[in-house]
Amino acid sequence: MAGKFTGWKGDFKGFFLGLRVSNNKAYFEAHRRQYEDDVKAPMLALLADLEAEFGPTRRVSRPNRDIRFSADKSPYKLNLYADVERGGYVALDAEGLVAAGGRYMVDDVQLKRLREAIAADRSGQALESIVAGLRKKRYEVEGQELKRVPPPYPQDHPRADLLRHKRLIYWKRWPLEPWIATAKARERVAQVWRDGADLNAWCARYLDK
Repeated sequence: MAGKFTGWKGDFKGFFLGLRVSNNKAYFEAHRRQYEDDVKAPMLALLADLEAEFGPTRRVSRPNRDIRFSADKSPYKLNLYADVERGGYVALDAEGLVAAGGRYMVDDVQLKRLREAIAADRSGQALESIVAGLRKKRYEVEGQELKRVPPPYPQDHPRADLLRHKRLIYWKRWPLEPWIATAKARERVAQVWRDGADLNAWCARYLDK
């Protein structure tokens, strides 16, 4: 059972930097205890602390990469990440901490619904306001992958920028500073997920019919 989250106090940065140089089984097995204690255990504690507000964890990444279809055959990931049911995504690597939310995986049916909701005045204006609010709080909002507005929508649609999105995510990254070794890291992640509550609600309403 995970203990109470008090921050990442161990040398997780050293672990990841070492893995970057020696991404092989010999290094990982020699440093497995460091991975379990300094990297994974604090993440599990963080997720346990946030469960009451944001729901259970949906996924915690495995250290092994899926290299079956990848040109990069490095066997281990250079970060640890997780996502939760009612919050979002959190990831740790040698450079810092990332917290994010929104919809990263959007299937064809949901993408059609996303575009219809963006194009419609009421739902589209609501999303425009949510995105503007996140950007005002200095979040990166991404997902615009198309160069042109997809048909049947006009290129001069008032929300053309949003119609070019194929997913809708917001995120914030923090470089490593002393707070990472304290419970303040939990509050930073929690605030990101709270700030994304309106976006999550919008997606649930219009994409998950």
